[in-house]
Amino acid sequence: MNLKSKEAARSRLIISILIGALLLSAFFSLFMGRYYMEPGKVAELLAGLMSGKSQKSAELNVVWDIRFPRVLLNIIVGAGLAASGTAFQAIFQNRLVSPDILGVSNGAGFGAALALLVTGGSAVWVTGFAFGFGLISVFLTFLLAKTNRAASPLALVLSGIIVSSLFGAFISLIKLAADTESVLPAITYWLMGSFAGTTFEKVRIAAVPVAAGLAALFSMRWKMNMLSMGDEEAYTLGINPRLNRLVIIAASTIITGACVAVTGVIGWVGMILPNICREFISADNKTLLPASCIAGAVFMVLVDLLARTVTAAEIPIGILTAIVGTPVFAFVYRKGSGDGS
Repeated sequence: MNLKSKEAARSRLIISILIGALLLSAFFSLFMGRYYMEPGKVAELLAGLMSGKSQKSAELNVVWDIRFPRVLLNIIVGAGLAASGTAFQAIFQNRLVSPDILGVSNGAGFGAALALLVTGGSAVWVTGFAFGFGLISVFLTFLLAKTNRAASPLALVLSGIIVSSLFGAFISLIKLAADTESVLPAITYWLMGSFAGTTFEKVRIAAVPVAAGLAALFSMRWKMNMLSMGDEEAYTLGINPRLNRLVIIAASTIITGACVAVTGVIGWVGMILPNICREFISADNKTLLPASCIAGAVFMVLVDLLARTVTAAEIPIGILTAIVGTPVFAFVYRKGSGDGS
């Protein structure tokens, strides 16, 4: 067996292990929590639902209406953010890049804060405003990047930082104008990210755009490998780097905007998971992208389980991802050349 075959077999093994870990962690999350349930009871309830013989009960309500949609959203958001991070790191040739680099998170955060201020917290308006302003922020980033004659990936990243800072300032203005008793706490909590109050409706809202974005990214995995080698090499191999980079960024933005719209701002996932997977699987996006997706789903399920069980009051998940992400960021920065490449 040659080296390439060994790497392929190793990648398949790791992905299989990750799939098993995802199934176990998802089932584990269904019976763990402040209202503990026996694993056998959960399995019995799920079997009853599948056979149509289940009867209404408090246990069924907890498992099916509260925990099950939450776990589904954990998987969708974790996989989506990790896939977006993998794509961004490939096309920008930098391991320290994350999905919110183009201002999506702050743009969506401003939209949600504005909806909370104006509409009084309607879930439909908050989700719609967050998703819409997330897309607007990316449009502004591209518009600003076009003013740079070089039109390089670095110009796009710097434009994203500028737009992100602008929307960050707008968020501060919204906070200043918000009622300190009701609206301001809601805005602050939303910006820290949380899966609290997840319903099947939120799952449906996130699932469609995330699935569409993931389908686009998976179909362009081999092009990501070309783009990661630089524009000159991509042109030599018959790839239009600008057009393909635009498509990948658009797909990643749709994924990130949809995730932020339903859960609030959850940082670091798109940066840390691809880097962790890269340590065990090659940088080939044909295997790295699916591995990162599954690992992101496992990570989000476990972190959300920790967020809702470690204390009596639920911890915003953005705090926990930042605690985990900071040392990983430092490790990647120290291991690399200092620029994340």
